[in-house]
Amino acid sequence: MKLLKPFYIQPRFFYAGIGIVVLFALSYFIPLLFNIAQLSILVLAALFILDVLLVFIGNKKIEASRIVPDKFSNGDANQIELSIRNKYPFVVYLEIIDEVPEQFQIRDFKIKDKINPRKEKQIYYNLTPKERGEYHFGYLNIYASSAIKLVAKRFMLEHKAMVPTYPSFKQLKKFELLNINKNAMDYGLKKVRRLGHTMEFEQIKDYVLGDDLRTINWKATAKKNQLMVNQFQDEKSQPVYSIIDKGRIMKMPFDGLSLLDYAINATLVISNIVLKKHDKAGMLSFSKKIENVVVAERRSGQMQLILEALYNVKTDFFESDFGRLYANIKRHVTHRSLLLMYTNFETLDGLNRQLPYLKAIAKSHLLVVIFFKNTEIDTLINNKAETIQQVYDKVIAEKFDFEKRLIVNELKKFGIHSILTTPENLTVDTINKYLEIKARGLL
Repeated sequence: MKLLKPFYIQPRFFYAGIGIVVLFALSYFIPLLFNIAQLSILVLAALFILDVLLVFIGNKKIEASRIVPDKFSNGDANQIELSIRNKYPFVVYLEIIDEVPEQFQIRDFKIKDKINPRKEKQIYYNLTPKERGEYHFGYLNIYASSAIKLVAKRFMLEHKAMVPTYPSFKQLKKFELLNINKNAMDYGLKKVRRLGHTMEFEQIKDYVLGDDLRTINWKATAKKNQLMVNQFQDEKSQPVYSIIDKGRIMKMPFDGLSLLDYAINATLVISNIVLKKHDKAGMLSFSKKIENVVVAERRSGQMQLILEALYNVKTDFFESDFGRLYANIKRHVTHRSLLLMYTNFETLDGLNRQLPYLKAIAKSHLLVVIFFKNTEIDTLINNKAETIQQVYDKVIAEKFDFEKRLIVNELKKFGIHSILTTPENLTVDTINKYLEIKARGLL
């Protein structure tokens, strides 16, 4: 942030001065202009003194406060409120320079406004963080000037503050308000036809038209001398783990956020959906070692535990050790669970190096591998090639795109589910897959 002066002379003062100099220069040819130039100097000097007296007499004529949220939502617009009170007896013109956190790299922050005499006003602006961590605000600087606008006085208000940036809880709230059964289609969530029922028995009830004949309980029917059927409900409290690869491959940026942050935001949302569907939500991250472990549970403070764990997930830029991940899951995840693994494979060779571990994990658990489309490659494929170099680029892009589809087929051969998605559709596609698995009773 550049150094700010306690006051400054407005540009119109200099423009007026230049005009007077021009008048003096022209008076060499037109003597009458000399008198006009002298009068102009006197008027400008009088206005300058009056403006100084209006703006600088009295202390604390401008009071202000910055109201920030308790925490920022990563990747979302977060509103900042400035509350300003004018104690001058005239309309004040404001130029506000807020010292926003250095992570935003905003070097030309400036808001211009005006406020009526002895009134209070709220001014709002938005900040969109692109990484998690602590964001420190500096001073709130307000330059005030009268309607004359020859000078401006700075009011430097000490409102330093620190705001932590957490995974996208705004996205979490958006999906929390969504009634998945009724309004899912509005958000791109698909409805999945139930292919059967899970095996958790609820009760025996009288048969009514439309009940599945396969659920008839013959013993109860014979005893009651009327048709009775078994009623089932969705099996509850199934463990669902989000597994986040935080190796160097997940540091790739997309629209300001890294793939790691997209995975973190999706994990927060899917964990909340899992708990709403009466399952157990848990998570862990891995690279060279296993970290940020939250055991899958369904309790009141589970979402807070997951949120705090996600806040601390950071890449270590190493190649991820899938062998260590397999050993940890085998040792600590003893019940059959749904594992949503966020990672990325660019080539079939990259998958084949890790495939033995993925197959081993899939023997005991329902594994869903979630990886990403390269949107830049899609752009190259869709653009028309006009030069030889563009033809080469397009062929290579199509080869990489084909390999991504080969990875999906290779995983499918071994009974491993997969999601190939773009970063912006990651959350919706993950929810769709979870709902599909629940509906089909695969777990």
